[in-house]
Amino acid sequence: MTAPRIAVSGVLRDWHNARRVGVNAAYVSAVAGAGGIPLILSQLMGTAGAPRALEGCDGLLLTGGEDLDPAHYGEAPSPALGAVDHERDRFELALFSAARAARLPVLGICRGIQLINVALGGTLYQDLRSERPGSIDHDPPAARDARVHHVRLAAGSRAARALGVERLVPNSFHHQALKDIAPALVATGWSDDGVIEAVEGRPEDPWLLAVQWHPEEMHADVAAPERGLFSAVVDEARRAANDRRGTDARRETGLVDAQAP
Repeated sequence: MTAPRIAVSGVLRDWHNARRVGVNAAYVSAVAGAGGIPLILSQLMGTAGAPRALEGCDGLLLTGGEDLDPAHYGEAPSPALGAVDHERDRFELALFSAARAARLPVLGICRGIQLINVALGGTLYQDLRSERPGSIDHDPPAARDARVHHVRLAAGSRAARALGVERLVPNSFHHQALKDIAPALVATGWSDDGVIEAVEGRPEDPWLLAVQWHPEEMHADVAAPERGLFSAVVDEARRAANDRRGTDARRETGLVDAQAP
């Protein structure tokens, strides 16, 4: 059985006097460990290249990183807004739109959940500490794999099924979060202070799941429930790829209309 190819949104960084494209290695390890083939896509492809960049891919992983420009959800920048990358924003919004049009399964992580919400019409808290102070520090000075606060998951939700639990203690390092939820999304995970930690798509829409923490950092722990998130998107990508191949084969034999979806 062919391993599904998972597109992974990359970052652009200046390092050692050169511009470099890549992602944190944990994303690659997590996808590969779940049986997928990770393919890093660069914002240098531009928005027009987003649909072609996904050709031959079976799923999409939207990774963490910079703050999203609040202009994308109709707000002026807060004084507490962090660094933004306008080129990355535009490319990933186009990438997500192309993935939805192609009905590819999508997994969003940290910035990824925020970008998905904004792309579908939602808004963000630009800075939790100044706009929504609570009892939990969502960006504590801790190691990337340190488990720091509880998250409750809705029973029977896609997130709970993928993780195999309805309550867990993940890592956390973000200062932005979802505020108004997009109509096409359903919130299915919350921290104890009510910050949204997981969302998913409606059953009739293409498979979508996104979380606010960084599950990729737990990839080396074979007992970590977070590994189930990557297994879920890889399994969905494999299923979608097999369905497409079956449809293509039937078209070649004339068993279905070439114009059918």
